[in-house]
Amino acid sequence: MVNPYIPSPLVGTTPPVLAPGQLLPMFSTFVHPSAARRVGKVLASTYLSEGKLVQEFEARLSAELGMRHPAALNSGTSALHLALECAGIGAGDEVILAPQTFIATALTVVQVGAKPVFADIQYETGNIDPADIEHRITPHTKAIMAVHWGGYPCDLAEIQAIADKHGLMVIEDAAHSPGASYRGQAIGAISDFTCFSFQAIKHLTTGDGGALCARSPEMAREVFRRRWFGIDRASSPVNELGEREYDLTDVGYKYHLSDYAAALGLANLNGFGERMTARRARVQQYRDGLRQVPGLTHFIHQPDRESAHWLFGFHVENRLEFIRALRAKGVASSVVHDGIDHNALFGGKRPDLTRQRRFDETQIHVPLHDALSTEQVAYIVDVIKQGW
Repeated sequence: MVNPYIPSPLVGTTPPVLAPGQLLPMFSTFVHPSAARRVGKVLASTYLSEGKLVQEFEARLSAELGMRHPAALNSGTSALHLALECAGIGAGDEVILAPQTFIATALTVVQVGAKPVFADIQYETGNIDPADIEHRITPHTKAIMAVHWGGYPCDLAEIQAIADKHGLMVIEDAAHSPGASYRGQAIGAISDFTCFSFQAIKHLTTGDGGALCARSPEMAREVFRRRWFGIDRASSPVNELGEREYDLTDVGYKYHLSDYAAALGLANLNGFGERMTARRARVQQYRDGLRQVPGLTHFIHQPDRESAHWLFGFHVENRLEFIRALRAKGVASSVVHDGIDHNALFGGKRPDLTRQRRFDETQIHVPLHDALSTEQVAYIVDVIKQGW
């Protein structure tokens, strides 16, 4: 379709200065100016592995972002895998999740020998639809994995009610969601387990990394023990021969974060709140500027939760034409991920997931990151309102 141009104060917005073929990017990695100094001090110390800086990083994640018992790990995928392991999920078990996510979410389920069972999503958010969960529960179901698509929290109260009724664990895939909240509680302090990603283009990066939060202190101890081979460092002193004294009882992993990465994370925590405020202002600028654009439908946002706004997405008609029109004016756009159930490993595309199939056809995202200026958002809005 070609939209009629909608007059607005943005008419005549000056396009950004771009090199030939260059696009305003979807993502940009934020590195705080103090990072070089902090990381340099770690390099100079030559103590690069897990140490005091990892503990400091975890303490600040708890104090500043409200995370409960955060264990810093080497990736968000490790967090998902370790959560499943600590939850006791294994061969023959089933985990219910939405397909609107990256493959890591379901891949970790397969890695522990369990089966991912896909539930449909809410077309208006991309998140799992609680109304489509219960009829998929079987005697083999052990957990519900809730993915907060784009940083917008799922309906956690409804999901937890289903979990309580059937004796299931709730694991949040909050890779997009540091800084988000649900009914006044920080994401990372609500469910049995919450998994975060600090990969390069996330809100908060350690280069690559993640964190796993456990609600109960007992389970948190299991997380901390099993993230380092299953050895409880606090209870395994080094003997006179120079060897730790321990007796493994189950499988552990080398999933801990390093001080080298924690130094970057600590630097990037500086000003995190201010950056989130700026990000939310860009989102509001988009929403205000793109009201009543023909062929464009916004995702919904309920007032009882605050999105982390990792993505700014909506639905459009004639999506390929939309992508091409923006690209011609120097603006990137992307679906980021379509439903992962199409992969043969996960059983192939499910036609019964009707809202996921519709979402696959119309969802799109435009740039949203720390380097994006108000002028650039105004330009993107103007380009979209010119039609496609």
